[in-house]
This record gives sequence, C-alpha cells and structure tokens, in this order.
Amino acid sequence: MSLSDRAAAEQSVGREAAVAERRTDSLAASAELARRIAAIVDDKKGGEIIALDVRELVGYTDYLLIATARNERQAKAIHDEVHLRLKKDDGLLPARIEGEAEGRWVLVDYLACVLHLMVPEIRDRYRLEKLWGEAERLELGVDGEAPAQ
Repeated sequence: MSLSDRAAAEQSVGREAAVAERRTDSLAASAELARRIAAIVDDKKGGEIIALDVRELVGYTDYLLIATARNERQAKAIHDEVHLRLKKDDGLLPARIEGEAEGRWVLVDYLACVLHLMVPEIRDRYRLEKLWGEAERLELGVDGEAPAQ
C-alpha cells in the first residue's frame, strides 16, 4: 500500500468515525427532544404517553410520541404549550402541524420527533402503538407514561 493510499484510507476511516459520532449525537438529541415534549405534555395532564423508536422502520422521524388528551380543548392547550415552550426555550418550530383546529387528533412534526395528541375515541380507533408494535419504546420518566405492554 502506497503512502497516498494509506493516507486516503486513514482519512476515510476518520470520516466514518466523524459521521458515526454525529449520528450518535443526533440520536441522543432526538431522544432528548422526545423526553422534553413528553414532560410538557405531562405537565399539561396529557395521559398514556409513549414514545416509539421508529428509526429502523421509517425514514421521516426518529420517535413517534403518542399521548391522550381528555377532550379537544385539552389537546389544543397541550399543543399550544408544547409550541410555545419549544419556540421560547429552544428556538424550535414544528415543520408541520395538522388537526389543530379540530383538536381530535393533533399532529405536530418536529422532524426528529412527531407528536400525536388524540382524544380517547380517536386513540382507541387508530391504535398507533399497535400499528407500530415492533418499535422499541423509549423510557420517558414522566408520571403520565403508559405502562409497557
């Protein structure tokens, strides 16, 4: 192996290590975002909170955070608080929001974490945690966290 080949190989290994380190940092940031959103949802009395690690299953997000709001008014209040706190404290704005006006199923897309806030009958009907049943759960450490099944 020539000196230039060896240098190129070392450079390639160095790039791979840097990419792996950035990926690890990114995943840690994604998990922290999911936990942060879960804590805000919990503070606003959202229930049955779960975070599903879908990195191996989909390409558009790392975590799906699913929570139940007692009614449409509470779903709107939870959404408003999540939006306000992440914008104010972290400078984060969602890439997309859907269902905010109706409040029965509010989807808030922060890219690394997608929040699904649902009233009980919608959550029972669509059962996202069953649909994504093969996904690992992320431990959230909040009072309203749904028990593992």
